[in-house]
Amino acid sequence: MKPKIYIDGKEGTTGLQIYERLGDREDIQLLLIDEDKRKDPVERAKLMNEADVVFLCLPDAAAKEAVTLVENPATCIIDASTAHRVAPGWVYGYPEMGQEQRAAIASSKRIANPGCHATGFISCVYPLVKAGVIPADFPLTAYSLTGYSGGGKKLIAEYEDESRDVRHESHRIYGTTLTHKHLPEMKAVCGLEQPPVFSPILGDFYKGMATTILLPGFDAAAVHAALSAHYAPCKMVSVAPLGGDESVIYASTLAGKDTLRIIVCGHEKQTTVTALFDNLGKGASGAAVQNMNIVLGFDEAAGLSL
Repeated sequence: MKPKIYIDGKEGTTGLQIYERLGDREDIQLLLIDEDKRKDPVERAKLMNEADVVFLCLPDAAAKEAVTLVENPATCIIDASTAHRVAPGWVYGYPEMGQEQRAAIASSKRIANPGCHATGFISCVYPLVKAGVIPADFPLTAYSLTGYSGGGKKLIAEYEDESRDVRHESHRIYGTTLTHKHLPEMKAVCGLEQPPVFSPILGDFYKGMATTILLPGFDAAAVHAALSAHYAPCKMVSVAPLGGDESVIYASTLAGKDTLRIIVCGHEKQTTVTALFDNLGKGASGAAVQNMNIVLGFDEAAGLSL
């Protein structure tokens, strides 16, 4: 019997992207709610408890409420919101942390899908802390350039409005209070003693992301070797040759893909590490489908774009 999948919040950007990746698959059965009942808690609860895997593509408060509707102990929830990323009892959905994390995801009924900026940061920093290259108390600094699709329908409409503010043609720095909502998972997952100084930047392009970590005093060759060793067994994350695939890095290079590419640049005394990926791919919906594949015992890349 085919596993049953339900997307709660299919109309949002993340939900639609998950649906695009699952819509043509013949190894699963998608449960669809009637349009006039999509906000009906009784009908939603019925479908969620019938499903083998439920994706929550909802605001944080709504995601917490949706979890209470699931009474079937066999139902696995993959939450794409921020609500449960550092919550007890939830497994963090970045399988490339290692085989133990992959096994925990495979057996879990509560999986918190990573944030997009957090995915970029953690993909670079976690292996280096784990290998002892970066001390847990090191004061890290990072910036992350993203396409506007990560802001949801309202921001997408704002950027695609023909009468938009001309300033939208330039990049804008936001999160200037240094309290971005992804910081708790960055700190907790990487085992850091303090969160990084983190600056997110919004660009005038639809999707794509480049998250860069600045490492003064670190040898680029040693950093590259540690990351290459960590990701050698991985299918969805790869490490470019030292210095990168090109002499410049374009944030939209992997738009439309569900993979992530790490680029290490620098020399003996200064290093940058950049995670290049699609904010809606490995940064959101692609990662959620990868986690579903692992839970169901499928090839982790099934239905995804490499």
